[in-house]
Order: sequence, then structure tokens, then C-alpha cells
Amino acid sequence: MTPRACFLTIFLLFPVEATVWPEFRGPNAQGVVKASNVPSKMGQENLVWKREIPGTGWSSPVMSSGLIVVTTAVKNPGTELRAIALDAETGKVVWDQKLFEPSEEEAGSIHAKNSLASSSPLIAGGVVYAHFGHMGTAALSLKDGEVRWRYHDSYPAMHGNGGSPVLVEGVLIFSADGEKKGLLRALDVSSGKLKWEVNRNQDVRRKFSFGTPLIVESGGEKVVVSQGSGMVGGYRPADGKLIWWVEYGEGFSLVPRPVYQEGHVYLTTGFMKAKLLAIRLDGAKGEITDTHVEWVSTKDIPTTPSFVISGDEIYLTDDTGRLSCLSRKTGERLWRDSYKRKISASLTLVDNRLFAFSEEGQGFVHKVSDKGIEEIAVNDFAEPVFASPIIFDGSVIVRSKSNLWRFGN
Repeated sequence: MTPRACFLTIFLLFPVEATVWPEFRGPNAQGVVKASNVPSKMGQENLVWKREIPGTGWSSPVMSSGLIVVTTAVKNPGTELRAIALDAETGKVVWDQKLFEPSEEEAGSIHAKNSLASSSPLIAGGVVYAHFGHMGTAALSLKDGEVRWRYHDSYPAMHGNGGSPVLVEGVLIFSADGEKKGLLRALDVSSGKLKWEVNRNQDVRRKFSFGTPLIVESGGEKVVVSQGSGMVGGYRPADGKLIWWVEYGEGFSLVPRPVYQEGHVYLTTGFMKAKLLAIRLDGAKGEITDTHVEWVSTKDIPTTPSFVISGDEIYLTDDTGRLSCLSRKTGERLWRDSYKRKISASLTLVDNRLFAFSEEGQGFVHKVSDKGIEEIAVNDFAEPVFASPIIFDGSVIVRSKSNLWRFGN
């Protein structure tokens, strides 16, 4: 038996059935992972499998019950929006389901850095929820890809789609912030019918944004933290009632997902000049812009990649690759470095190792602390990476422009 065959035989003895990576940014939705024996180096020597994914999609993969699910847009010759499930052990395709065929107008003008399948799917209760923004949302059986329902109520989009959905208290909630209106929508997960819709009614010049909501506990109840152009709000899942809100001027085209830590929400404010806000949620009710924003940071703030928090440190990179560490309590910058590459994929932290992937195809792994960074590995995928990885015991799964990779340690 060759050394590689021996590696694969031993590696595949470790089960993946119990691994759950249900949504964008993982089990805690914040990019912080508890896992052991995770590889830093990713190359031919520890490649378990590599599978080409048809079409184009920047959506991040999700995983449950031994299946990895991705979405993609395939030209055939028109556009088909598809969801594909792969066996996590072997990389073989288990099912491939066509969900929508958007019109030329819907699939028309998108940003050069976007795709028609940029929203990440979500898995819950054996169901995959595949979201394509204004082009439609669908629920499928995780086991075989059978479609349970489709929802399609289009709106004039700007630059395509991007925000991913969340599921809470029986409703699937997602941003629908288009060219003309800033909306937040909720679907009944059993039927796919619209349960409620909220118009943010924010007086801003550019209403389009691509935020992914975050579910937090505040005041003894679950609250949907959702950003749109010019504001972030805390909404009640049952009916979309706005509980509290913070305004931040003309900030638009929101992409990074908020992060929650110790009763505070940390979030960025979008283009043109991004800021990072720390918002205290204790006693939040009505407009809290002047009362609950504890600090604001303005240097090297991302407009695309989401950041991570570990203890009292915030690790973030702007879109040009300028990496910083901030004090979570004060917003003070503790140090600054640089990847010297463009970064759109969100950061992922495993213990004290920070994983970042570049638009040029590098996979960076650094040891980080409040004192600085130490390079561990720089990996080369030879094509752009916009998606965030799946990381669990002994494994890293990476989606690049055309391929899905699994590496083992």
C-alpha cells in the first residue's frame, strides 16, 4: 500500500456524520470554531478529494448528516440556479437539483466581484434552504434533493444577490434590500409562504445592501439583528416588529455579518467609508444611536469579509488585506499587518489560528494574539476563493472558483 493510500484509509475511519456546519460562518454563525487536529497546510500530501463544481457561485458550503451542500449558477444555455449535495467522505455528487431559471432581467447586471449564487444555503431538520436573493428561495430534502417548496417574489436588485438567510422560531428570514426599497422578509418554513415583510423606510440615497441577519438573545427573547443601508435594527421574529435601531448615515451595500459577544453586537457600516460599531444591547429599545453605541473605529474596516472575535480581541481584515487586531472593549487598535492580497472570504478562527483566503487563491494560516501574528502556512489553490471554509476535527473543506476541496490532517 502506498503512503497516500495508507493515509486515506486511516483518515476515512474518522466519521463525518456527526459534523454539523448548518449555515454561513458555521455552527455559531460567527466564524469561531472548536476543532482538533485541523490542518494548516493544504496540499497534495493531505488532499482527501477534489471535486469540480459546475457553473459559478461564491456561496459558502454547508454540511450535515455527511453531506456537503453548495449552490451554483450554470449556463445551459440560459441560467439555471442549482443546489448540489456531495458525500463528505468521497466528494462524489449525491444529488444535483435545478431550482430556478431566472429571467434575463433578473440575472442581468451584477457586480464584477459577485456571482448569481453568492447567498449561502442553510440546513435545519433535514431540510436545505437554498436562497438566491431576488431570484428565489427553495426548500429541499437534504437526503435526496426533492423540492418541498419554492418562493419567488422578485424585486429590482442592484449588483445581484449576496445576503444569506437565518432560521428562527419557524421562519426563514433574509434581507431583500434592493435598488428601490430596503426590505426584510420572513417565510413560513413549512409552506414557503410569506409570513411578514418589513420596509426599513430609511431615507438614504442607496437602499441596496446584502446583509446576513444574526440571531441573538436580548431581554429574555430572541432578536433578529438585521442591517440595511443607513441602519441596523433588532426585529421580533414572530412578526418583524422593530424593537430597537441604530442609524449610521449613508452607509450602504452592507456585506459583513455582525458578531455578538457578551451582550454587545459588533458590526460594520458599509460603503463608502466603513466604520466598526460596538452596540450594547442591555435595555435597548427604540432608537439607541446616542445611548448604546459604546465606541466607533474607522481605520481599515472591511466592506466585504466578516471578522471574528476571540475573548477581548477583534481580528479583522479590510478588502485590500490589511489585517488588524482591536480591543473589543475600547476599539483601540493593538496591531496592524497585511496579507498583501485582496480578501473577500470571511475570516475563520480555530483556537489561536486565523484562516483567511484571498481573491488571488492563497489560503493563509497565522497564529494570532493581542501581541501580533506569526505565519504558519500559505497555501495555493491557483484560482480565486470567495467562500468561507468548513472546518471540523481533522479536516478543512474549501470552495474555490471551480472546485471543492477536502484536506485532512
